[in-house]
Parts: sequence; structure tokens; C-alpha cells
Amino acid sequence: MIETGFTGGTLDRADHVRTDAAAYAAALRHPDARLLQMDGLAALIHPDGALRWEALGDAGEGDDLVLLGFAGEVPHFVAVPPGMPDGGNMFEIMRAVAAMPRADMAHYAAARSLVSWHARHRFCAMCGGPTHPIRAGWARLCDSCGTEHYPRTDPVVIMIAQHDGRALLGRQASWPERRYSALAGFLEVGESIEEAVARETLEEAGIALSRVRYIASQPWPFPSSLMIACIGDAVADTITVDTNELEDARWFTRDEVRAALAGEERAAFLPPPPHAIAHALLTAWLEEEPG
Repeated sequence: MIETGFTGGTLDRADHVRTDAAAYAAALRHPDARLLQMDGLAALIHPDGALRWEALGDAGEGDDLVLLGFAGEVPHFVAVPPGMPDGGNMFEIMRAVAAMPRADMAHYAAARSLVSWHARHRFCAMCGGPTHPIRAGWARLCDSCGTEHYPRTDPVVIMIAQHDGRALLGRQASWPERRYSALAGFLEVGESIEEAVARETLEEAGIALSRVRYIASQPWPFPSSLMIACIGDAVADTITVDTNELEDARWFTRDEVRAALAGEERAAFLPPPPHAIAHALLTAWLEEEPG
């Protein structure tokens, strides 16, 4: 199984506790219960890059508590403050994420997505009434009509088209200079993964695909997506860039991709960071090189 960023969490999510009021109450009373320290949607971290966990009693007045899971017998929580938490500086957040141990990255992903979801779903989409957390913070219940609401995950396809031993990569104008990465886009209603990959590749780069296959997936907590990585076989190699989506798109050889991932100074492009699934996707593509 391919390891990707924001995966590899070690907390037992203990689904049975979410529907057991007595067990959840006992977790809240546990003398060693831990609380993830957050600044809005950014994690507070130790100098070594690890997440900061403090006593559960540090939760603020009026905060809702979400049970992230258990490490052994010790429950771990994150607090949802009243109002909308600040998203923080994304550059600083991503730099901190890159330094986290793998398991901590996964725990932060779950915590960030849950805090953001609770903050944005304080009112019912059915009737507009106020909602409150249930199931240890993994759902919300409308006080007026009784509708239950659950955290959602938005599927995003991210893909490489290949043709004649080359990979198609694109770049957005807002990215760091020279950075190229896999194309990506949200899966739309009524689409399969394969159909979304083919549609997005055709829309963004004018490249038609004849075959699509799944490689790996990754949660992406900004705010709550699931990146679904695929490789597609291109019918032809003529690129037509949609400039509303991309600044540029081009084909790169295996040697060029290999040099970029190795961090060579004169590489043809700057690759996506190691915690992004696009990096794992490029690595997987290289490993498929015919012998």
C-alpha cells in the first residue's frame, strides 16, 4: 500500500464509544484525557514538530469537544470553539505540517476537518434550526426538526496522463516558480472516478484518455477533501491549455521527473512537496518504468 501524507494515524477511533453515552462520559472524566492544542485551524506544535497535547481541562468555556480516539486507554480530544475559527496563514501551516511525524499529520488532518465542519454547520440545512454535537462530536442533531448531519468529504481526482514514456503535469500561476504537479479537479455529481479523471484532463489540457487506473488516495484537510490519485493513458500528446485553470501544462520525461523528485538543482521543474499525494503519484509512476 502506498503511504501518503495525512494518513497513518495511530489513534483508535473507537466507534462504539460514539453511540454509548456512558462510555463517552467516562472518556471525558478520564484523568489522563488529552486535548489537542489548536490556534484556530492551525495546530500548535513542539519545536521537534510534534503536536501539542495538554490536559483536557484546558478546554475553553463554551467549547464543544470531539473525541478523536484513544491511545491505549487514554482518550484524545479536540475542542470546537464558539464562532468560526481563524484559518491561519496557509504557508506557515503547510510548513509546520511538512515537519510533523506521519501519525501526527494524520491526527491533525482529522482534527482540522472536524473543527472546520462543526464551525460551518451550526444550523440545519433542512429547516435552519440550531444544531448541537452528538455521537462524541462525529455528528450534529437539529434541535428543531431532528435531522442528523454528518461530516462530509469532497472527492477530488488528481491524475497524471502518460504518453510515450512521458507524464503530463501542469502549473497554476499562484504556485511557487517552476512548480509543476498533477492535474486535479472535483468529482461532479453523477460521475465515476474514471469519468472525472478523463473529463478534467480533457477540460484542463485538451488531452483525451483511453484508460484510467487508480493508484492511491489521501485525505486533504483544507477543508475536507479526499484526493483520489490515478494514471491515465493519453490518446495523443497535443496539449490545449485552459488558461482559466492552468498557467501551463507540458510533458516531462522519466529522467526529468526522477531528477525533480531527487531535488537536483538543474531539474526541469520543482516537484510537489513530499506530503502531497501528487509526489507519491509521480513516484509510483516512476516505479512502473519498464525494465
